[in-house]
Amino acid sequence: MRFVDEAIIKVRSGKGGNGCASLRREANLPKGGPDGGDGGKGGDVIFRGTNRLMSLYDFRLQRHYLAKNGEGGMGRDRYGKAAPDLYVDLPVGTLIYEIIEDEDGEFVEEKLIADLVEDGTEIVICEGGKGGRGNLHFKTSTNRTPRYAEPGFPSEEKRLRLELKILADVGLLGLPSAGKSTFISKVSAAKPKIAAYHFTTLVPNLGVIEDENYNRMVIADIPGLIEGAHEGKGLGIQFLKHVERTRFLVHLLSVEDLDREDPVGGFDMLTEELRQYSPELGDRTQIKTINKIDTLSEEELADLKAKVAESGEKVFFISALTGEGVDELLDEMWRQLALLDTQCDEGENEDGAASPEEM
Repeated sequence: MRFVDEAIIKVRSGKGGNGCASLRREANLPKGGPDGGDGGKGGDVIFRGTNRLMSLYDFRLQRHYLAKNGEGGMGRDRYGKAAPDLYVDLPVGTLIYEIIEDEDGEFVEEKLIADLVEDGTEIVICEGGKGGRGNLHFKTSTNRTPRYAEPGFPSEEKRLRLELKILADVGLLGLPSAGKSTFISKVSAAKPKIAAYHFTTLVPNLGVIEDENYNRMVIADIPGLIEGAHEGKGLGIQFLKHVERTRFLVHLLSVEDLDREDPVGGFDMLTEELRQYSPELGDRTQIKTINKIDTLSEEELADLKAKVAESGEKVFFISALTGEGVDELLDEMWRQLALLDTQCDEGENEDGAASPEEM
């Protein structure tokens, strides 16, 4: 399925059914009085987060979502049937913005109204109109035969912009062909496309790994970024926003792309791209990793490790292809995840609930 992470749609709830204005007329009851029933409630439009979807592509094909109207009331005190609610499934990680327009249909602003961050989360976006009351409700001592009923309440309609930002524990960051897809395919069941050319990965891939205690870690392979990504170069901002929803980063640098005299300096360029896009993102924890060490001789690898040691930086050396060093990197990833979970729990204990920044 093609990856699409933004769509504009219209949704409308159902109108309430009209109340009924009916007078009871039977052979032996010449003054039977009013017996009009109420109209049924219109259907709500409810958005529901699900892990089964990974794209907003379907919302580019279908742009209108309309709930059904409630049924009108009937005589003999029969109430109209309420319309079923309309459930719309969206990928977990979808931000829902309402587009506000003026009377001429010109854009004014947009406001965030919902963020689907968990599987199964349900949010009522448009409430269905209430059913109108039948004339049975308007009978009084001075008006025994009311001949009017209440119309159903109107529906709600909204124009929405959907934006998907993938939720993951770990974001794999790196230049094109840094080996991110190979790494995620080795440590999880994900099967990304792998080839010997740049920008092989055109959509973010998610992989899930478990430890011996059945703890889960979700890894997002973010498509290759290049210098100028924050200005839209390469795959640019289209995928930088997905890095925002990760808790920490694993920054892969291929030995083919580093400066042997200053190997750690190779991490600075993409880190600066993150900082230009979002200062908070630029300061996010990174596990720096040099990949493709299988292409080096023992002497070259020893020299590279010595140069890194001189810098004082903590850097992991792996070969995603052969698996060398991968276990040590995974151990560090689990350690970092446990540390963040502990910090999150402490934040909940102090404030009662963790803030979005802590999460």
